[in-house]
Amino acid sequence: MAMKDRLRELFQTLVPRGSVFQQAAKGGIWMTVIRAFSQGSNLLMLLILARLLSPRYFGILGIAMLTLSASKRFTNIGINTALVQQKAEDVDEYLNTAWVLKISRGVLIGVVLFLTAPFIARFFGEANSGLTTVIRVIGLSPLIYGLQNPAVVYFQKDLDFHKEFIYQTTSSFVQFCVGIGYALVSPTVWALVAGFISVNVSKVVLSYALHDYRPWPSVDRGALSELIDYGKWITGSSITQFIHSEGDDVFVGWFLSATAVGFYQYAHKIADMPATQFTEVISTVTFPAYSKLQDDPAALRDAVFGTTRLVAVVAFPISVGMALIAPSFVPVVLGEEWKPMILPLQLLSVFGLLHAITRHFGGVFNALNRPDYNMKLDTIRIVCLAIVIWPATARWGLAGTAGAVIGVYLFPMFPLDVYAVSTLLKTHPRNILFEYAYPAVGAAVMFGGIWFMHTLITVSPLVELILTVPAGAVVYTLSVLLLDTLFSWGIKQDLRHVVAEVQS
Repeated sequence: MAMKDRLRELFQTLVPRGSVFQQAAKGGIWMTVIRAFSQGSNLLMLLILARLLSPRYFGILGIAMLTLSASKRFTNIGINTALVQQKAEDVDEYLNTAWVLKISRGVLIGVVLFLTAPFIARFFGEANSGLTTVIRVIGLSPLIYGLQNPAVVYFQKDLDFHKEFIYQTTSSFVQFCVGIGYALVSPTVWALVAGFISVNVSKVVLSYALHDYRPWPSVDRGALSELIDYGKWITGSSITQFIHSEGDDVFVGWFLSATAVGFYQYAHKIADMPATQFTEVISTVTFPAYSKLQDDPAALRDAVFGTTRLVAVVAFPISVGMALIAPSFVPVVLGEEWKPMILPLQLLSVFGLLHAITRHFGGVFNALNRPDYNMKLDTIRIVCLAIVIWPATARWGLAGTAGAVIGVYLFPMFPLDVYAVSTLLKTHPRNILFEYAYPAVGAAVMFGGIWFMHTLITVSPLVELILTVPAGAVVYTLSVLLLDTLFSWGIKQDLRHVVAEVQS
């Protein structure tokens, strides 16, 4: 109860004095709307394209995106992260250097992918599928992205989420129109490629329209040294994050097929998107807020507790609900040819939950100037996954791959993540785990109730999908409200404070 009282007091004391947490609360609500529109349009685009395109096209693009992701991760020095983490409000002295670094990185990636594309295609057994050309075109995106105005970092650093709203949602709308429009005219893999490239082009245009800073190609040696020094751990962490988060995709493409990559990646996106996109909103808001609170341990600790609770309340029902509706969702929404992804989708929904409820921990590590924690924890994930993924995939196919990913996340990674962040916050791990308890109980009640209903009533997949979603939402909401009433959880009161401050 004492911890709950402190959290409620946090809203009552910090918010009135115009703290960064007040800005984060307001920004979080608006960013939730932003992300709901942005990612909602992206998800809708993918669902429509799944009806228009073959799963194999998604697999070919998936392999190309893996090569792009690898090249970006191996050259990532965390420029934006370093600028946001800076205590100084004005970082103009770094922007020209940052701009040059981003453009140089884009050129490097483009050249490397152009030269290596044929070898990558042969590695995945897709030498004659057009994958080489797709990789070369996709490889231009980092250069296009690098040309954007580096001052967009101020949108996060200054918690200016109104501009972030325009920046993100407009580019998502452009991608939706380009991707769907191209597919209607020519239903090939190039519809997916065109949609992806259009995002980078639109962001370049928007970045200069939304901020009046104009970069110039010059390099400040002091700024360069400082950015690279901070970024060395970001680079290492980025590499290990790629291996543990996308290494399973690479393995599926090499060990199974491009079509299998299409099923696996699509299941991964659907399972991971609802929960983690909400968490990404929270992370976008809280990282600069955490950075501003880095010299106030008590305020930072309470902020992390509140963030953890908010994330858990949303992530548990979404992820559990996705596992429930997958058997009806896939044939009704995507079509019969996507049925092989049902079981992987259900399993990866568990991963989506675990990923969502721990994702914001990385912001704590970066804000406290310990980005090395991300790299070290990811290294452990990689070693553990490397041990189990081959035998699991060989035995059970895509379901085995998904099971291996979940198993490693459940143990040892989830306990280690909680222990690491609690150590930095100088609190007991149970204080963080406590924030997961009530949402977990509510989600369990929802799962049990809907599962029991399914055993009693047999209907078509369409009717089942229509009935399950609202029924699950009602059961979870009632469960959470009951828990709040019986045990003085405090979630209703906290939400009232947040809404009141956003409306003020």
